[in-house]
Amino acid sequence: MQIYPASPRETIRVTFEDGYILEGPVGTTTHDFLRAAEERYQYNAPLMGAIVDGQLRELTYPVHRDANLAPVLLSSSDGGRIYRRSLVLLLATAAAELWKGCQVSVRYAVPDGGFYCTRLDDKPFTPLELEQLEARMRQIVADDEPITKRSASLEEIREIYRSRGEEDKLRLLEMRLRPNLTVYGLRGREDYYYGYMLPSTGYLQYFRLIWVKEGFILQYPRQEAPTILRPIRAYDKLGKVFQQADEWLQRMQVEDIGRLNRLVSQQKRLDELILVAEALHEQNVAQIARTITEQHHKRGVQLVLIAGPSSSGKTTFSKRLAIQLLAHGLRPATLEMDNYFVDRDLTPRDENGDYDFEALEAINLKLFNQQLLQLMQGAEVQIPHFNFLTGKSEPGRTAQLLQDQILIIEGIHGLNPNLVPQIPKEKIFRVYVSALTQLNIDSHNRVPTTDVRLLRRIVRDARTRGYSATDTLERWNSVRRGEKNNIFPYQENADAMFNSALVYELASLKPIAAPLLLQVEPNTPPHIEAKRLLSFLNWVRPMKAEQVRLIPDTSLLREFIGGSILDDYHPSNPGDES
Repeated sequence: MQIYPASPRETIRVTFEDGYILEGPVGTTTHDFLRAAEERYQYNAPLMGAIVDGQLRELTYPVHRDANLAPVLLSSSDGGRIYRRSLVLLLATAAAELWKGCQVSVRYAVPDGGFYCTRLDDKPFTPLELEQLEARMRQIVADDEPITKRSASLEEIREIYRSRGEEDKLRLLEMRLRPNLTVYGLRGREDYYYGYMLPSTGYLQYFRLIWVKEGFILQYPRQEAPTILRPIRAYDKLGKVFQQADEWLQRMQVEDIGRLNRLVSQQKRLDELILVAEALHEQNVAQIARTITEQHHKRGVQLVLIAGPSSSGKTTFSKRLAIQLLAHGLRPATLEMDNYFVDRDLTPRDENGDYDFEALEAINLKLFNQQLLQLMQGAEVQIPHFNFLTGKSEPGRTAQLLQDQILIIEGIHGLNPNLVPQIPKEKIFRVYVSALTQLNIDSHNRVPTTDVRLLRRIVRDARTRGYSATDTLERWNSVRRGEKNNIFPYQENADAMFNSALVYELASLKPIAAPLLLQVEPNTPPHIEAKRLLSFLNWVRPMKAEQVRLIPDTSLLREFIGGSILDDYHPSNPGDES
């Protein structure tokens, strides 16, 4: 018997999640397969990319073997990132074409869907110039210009950046160990972006430029309404935090990851950076405590409500605030909102039929408000105790506020006025805590603060709960839904905001987080997230163990990496003499 080599296959098959199969020539792109399936699935948002055998891919990705395939839409997190990244490339290209040498910088995200941007030459665009810029962008979109991709040598990329005077990108490349880099191009202008892009500008139909003082907003659609640009609301309190953060970065002369990397390699400068960053944090906590004290004496504030998203550092902030209040002559006391859960059978359920413990209705609001009023009037009350094993509320300890004791309550609903409708407004002071800003990779590559909070949580979960990075990543979407529903809509209700971001934190988180992320199993949904997080962490120079020891034991960062002296500190309960 003679054996002949098998003929190469000329077609391949892709299988969708419901078992539907399409067949096409070897090398058919994900775009063509997904378009062929569009009539069957009726996508509710524009296509942005694809998942091929558990890996995120671009629409131009050629499929060479049988594979499982799923669409990535603009209504998804990954699709939104691909869209925003491509939109920034469009913005930078249009600006450089209109005004030779003009460079724009993406600074931070605004809540209603947009990037606050500035012109790097400190010469803000006029409203008329911004109209011209948007018109040029729309013309490039109408022309459906291709977005190209290639691997270039580092020296070639450095020469491009030198010719354009882009010092932030040159600093960044000091961390690059590989001899080449993938760059994307549009109309002959090339740049580096950490992540995938769209095939052409024709996909970028939804955007708007909005003039604001000293800069402008590049608006993009939100996931929940992927083809709609909602009105941008004024966020005065958040705006002041962002302005303060910019001032801090300029004061510390650390405005991008490249600058941070240089400081990490210089021990003396890193010591100084840590000390200054921590001093600015303490200065902010002290100012909030001073304001609360003034309002306590002026209008009788007795209740401080603290809220913020996951891993924003609320626990450490609350303890540091309590210490500062003690220094101002007030005696802080804490009350745990978890003890006011309704019985399990009364707990509302979410759209999947699961108990929704984050819903406002999961709290016994009537009893909570009643007892708060009694405590604030000096009465003795019996605080409930929620038994998580039985799912029942039981009688707990008795409590009574002493003179000059002020209640501190930390919880997801702290900024929602419907939490304490019976408490006089003048008695309440609300604080919003979150990592509101983050050092960007360079002028065009943002590091979302959400990603930094996720890294914090991965590190803390592994240290305190024994969770793997996979465990944390699988829970993250649920956590984010709770934040979007219960926290972010109310953040402007805060009387004070505390920005918990620390300029040096990525360098201290990387040596702990990166090994955890590398353990995530390939070809799984969590691996897509892990790979994305690692892609920007690769640009960060990690702090050495001896450098991490320089972080003060009162630092908010210690809540995540460990070693906090505040772990064993607990403000007194109402009525405690201690």
